[in-house]
Formats: sequence, structure tokens, C-alpha cells
Amino acid sequence: MALLAAMYLGGVLDPQQHLHGFPVALVDQDEGETVAGQPRNVGHEIADGIADRIPADKIDLRRIGIAEATDQLQHGEVYGAIVIPSDFSKRLMILGQASVVPGDVERPVITVQLNPRMGAYAQAITLRIAEQALEQVNDMVGKQLTEQVRAELAKGEQPPTLSGASQLTLAQPVDVRQVSFHPLPDGTGNGLSAFFYTIMLVLAGFTGSMIVHQLVDSRLGFAPTEFGPWYVRYPSVGISRFRTLLVKWGIIAGVAPVVSGIYLGIARLLGMPVDRPLALFLYSTLAIISVGVTALTVLAALGSAGMLVNLVVFIVAGLPASGGSVPIEATPPLFGLLARVEPMHQVFLGVRSILYFNATGAGLASAIWMAILGLGIGLAAGAAVTRFYDRKGLLRQASPASA
Repeated sequence: MALLAAMYLGGVLDPQQHLHGFPVALVDQDEGETVAGQPRNVGHEIADGIADRIPADKIDLRRIGIAEATDQLQHGEVYGAIVIPSDFSKRLMILGQASVVPGDVERPVITVQLNPRMGAYAQAITLRIAEQALEQVNDMVGKQLTEQVRAELAKGEQPPTLSGASQLTLAQPVDVRQVSFHPLPDGTGNGLSAFFYTIMLVLAGFTGSMIVHQLVDSRLGFAPTEFGPWYVRYPSVGISRFRTLLVKWGIIAGVAPVVSGIYLGIARLLGMPVDRPLALFLYSTLAIISVGVTALTVLAALGSAGMLVNLVVFIVAGLPASGGSVPIEATPPLFGLLARVEPMHQVFLGVRSILYFNATGAGLASAIWMAILGLGIGLAAGAAVTRFYDRKGLLRQASPASA
């Protein structure tokens, strides 16, 4: 329980403090403008200012083109993008002229594109990072623009004065707008449906393994069965540990597609968008089998103590290291290490890719291979351990005292 508290609370209490390698794209499309006969590119200056103000040890700021930024947003490689348009310098200069010349004018715009498919918490962190950087940049640009306008006005014989409204506009000249890149449809729980679907799959394998383990052991006479006040103990069957594990593996493999189909049917019935139902069904089946086989192997190797080990591996450490609620880049470094091997994180990447990214990229390939690797390790380890126990004569039978 102490480990549970440390893992769950430690992963969510202060994401800003634990930021590391949080990927955000910075796109500078500004073409510049000629000012007093001299070329000037304010967009470049702003991009440099953002890069200087964002801590490199916390944020992975990627200065890339708009096409690459769009591709990375589409494949879940960045949490958001700060985009400076091509006419930024031009609009800024027009704004300076409009402060003393009547006419309609709009402030130059910088867009913060948020990626809702990466999770609501990730959006909030991205927006806060962008706002903090752009607020300082806005003040810097506003001060420069005000000084430039005052200098131009001072050249006239009877320089006009700046109105209060003009001074306020010049002090904060940049209009920062946030937009959602490829918004999620209704029925996705604001980006939480993938996380909860992941929990369902892991629990199916984790709890399913315990149920299969108990029921098979009971039916083979290795453990008693209680129904309320009734107690049943079947005669012990002469079957090796390895063959017993094979039976359990076979049951979990047979039940996995049934559970996967039930999950998918209920999701569709409740109106959850599933554009790739076959992909979700197949991956869910693989994930349940992988988790279930591994959990059964741990139970076969450690007995009752394996239940505690499985609980720690799949639930206690799995949930906070999943990246489903808080991005891995906003959790302590330990969680990042756990995420590389934690089944729940890998399952989450696969489910999120299928549900939100049309099963293209976003970690799907890695999730599939990790599930296959986990399944292979579970099968190999289970066969090795149980056959070793059998060769040593460590048979599963009741002792004379218990008989």
C-alpha cells in the first residue's frame, strides 16, 4: 500500500516539476518585411526568443516546417505546435502604422495548435508552456514596436500623440490563438476512452489469469473450492505442472477473443467511435493473451505470492506509468524507465493509435511487437520453470498432513 501511494501520488502531484523531453513543434513561416529600407524578420526573432526562454532540459522544442509539424501531429509524435504565419512581420508593421493612421487593422496572430488525441492533460501542459513563452515574447515585441512608432512620430514637425488605446495595442501586439488539431469526435471522453479501454484489457488478462488459475487448480484437486458455507475438494489428478500450465494457457487464449468481442460490442453500443473495429479486436485479443499468459507464468513459478507480484507489475506500477492520464514526459524519470517495459503503457500506445490515429503510427508497431515479445517471454519462462519443477520431482499433490 505504501508503494501504491508513492506511485500513484508521485506521478500526478507536480507534472511541471518533472517535465523532461516534452515534445513541442515550433514552426516559423514568417517571410519578413522591409522596415526603413532594411529587411527585418520579426518571426525569426520571436522563434529565437521562444527557444531561449523554453528550458531545453524540460521541453524538446523542434524547429521544423509546417508539413513536418503536421505529420508529427497526425502521428502523435508531438503534443502541440506553435505556428508563426508567413505574414507576421507584415501585419506587425501595419499595426504600427495603424496606431497613428485611421483604419481597420488586425493584430498579427500566432497559433498554438493543441493535439487533443494525446490527452486532455497533455493539452493543458502544452498550452501552459506556450502561454508562458509567448507572454514574455509579446512583451518584448510590444516594447520594440512602441519604441519604433514613437521614433517615427518624433521625426515629424508636429508629431501626433499616441492614444491610450493605441498604446495598449502596441504593448501587447500579438494575438495568441489556440486551436485543436484534428479534434476528437463525441463519444471519446475528451481523449480518455483509450486509457480506460487499456485498463479493461489489462484487467481482463490480469484478473482473468487469477480466475483461471483458481478454477483449474480447484477442478484438478490442487485447491479447495468454497461456495458460501459449502466446501468441495475434488480428488487430485495426476498431471504435471507443465501440463497444468498448458491447460491454463489454453483457456486464457480461448477466452481472450470472446472478451475482446464483448468489449468491442459494448463500446459500439455505448456510441464510442471505432473506425478500425477489426484492428481493435485483434490487438485487444493479443494484449489479453499476452498479459494473461505472463500472469499465469508468474503464478506457476511463485504460487500464491505470484498474485502480489502480478498486482505490482500490472496495476500498481502499470497505471501511473501508462501515460494514459499524465504524459510520461511529465512524470518522474523512474516512470519513463518503467514505461519501456510496463505492459499497460505498451497496450495504451496500441489502443490509442487504433482509436485516435487510424492505426497509423503513434506507437502501434512498438505496441504489437512488445505484446508479442511479452507473450514469447511468458511462454518460454513458464515452460522452463514448470518443466524444471517437474524434473526435480516437485509434484503438485497434497501432503499427508493436509490429506
